[in-house]
Amino acid sequence: MNRSRLADLGLLLVAMMWGCTFLIVQQAVRVLPPLAFNGIRFIGAALLLTLIISLFYRSDWRKMSWTLMLHASLLGFFLFLGYAFQTIGLLYTSTSNTGFITGLSVVFVPFISLLLLKHKITWHTWLSALLAAIGLYLLAFAGTSYSMNRGDALILLCAIAFALHVAYTGMFAPKYPTLPLAAMQMAVVGILSLVSSFWFEENLYHQFQNTVESIMKPEVIIALLVSIGPTSAFAFWIQTECQKFTSPARVAVIFAMEPVFAALTGVFFGGESLTYYAVIGCVCIFVGMILTELKSSSGKVQ
Repeated sequence: MNRSRLADLGLLLVAMMWGCTFLIVQQAVRVLPPLAFNGIRFIGAALLLTLIISLFYRSDWRKMSWTLMLHASLLGFFLFLGYAFQTIGLLYTSTSNTGFITGLSVVFVPFISLLLLKHKITWHTWLSALLAAIGLYLLAFAGTSYSMNRGDALILLCAIAFALHVAYTGMFAPKYPTLPLAAMQMAVVGILSLVSSFWFEENLYHQFQNTVESIMKPEVIIALLVSIGPTSAFAFWIQTECQKFTSPARVAVIFAMEPVFAALTGVFFGGESLTYYAVIGCVCIFVGMILTELKSSSGKVQ
């Protein structure tokens, strides 16, 4: 199996981890403010990656440079904007709108890749992205009509930020050692999230004791353990490494599988049900992903 195919499988694993742990994180942010949760989550992830580097990859510290830190900070900034706009946007729009518009990054990434990396937009890429976008719409709205509101503009900025993160990761990942690049951006997201939490989430500042008590609740502890390790430190470690061997456009299509895994988790563990339209949406996303794999059967990054 070639490196490109292995990279795509690794990215699919990341999408599965994010989708399957959505319910756990959703329960935690009902107790702990979202920005505070993200701050603890990503700083914890940065510390975990730092420990891994120090124990097993000490030579990577000698590869640190100002350009690496600058580019990692840029990636962290895009990632922070994505999570921040998504969190604030959820105050003004529905989770269905949020899921659909966030998923539109699958359409934005090819354009950004064309501008940044000069990657040609093939008809396979277009068809895969279109199928994923249609699937996301059906999965999010399940046959109902889309209703625009003011929060959707913030979610659109979130989608653009995530698309920029994927595209720029494709640009920077081949240039630098994976772990320091991932650890640095985790630290940036964590610090910016905590600063924003103290600024916008007033209850964190004025009710510090209550916040500490919230952190100690079982559902929050479990969510943090899952988020710090598998879905942050290891997920972005895998993403950064895998994007050395696959294109950003394919990454975006594969990541569109995240809501599919989230929906299936809701069915099996959350007592939810999938409508006929939602099932068709899942199939569209899956077919779009398979199409990218068939196109890459030659082992070349498109």
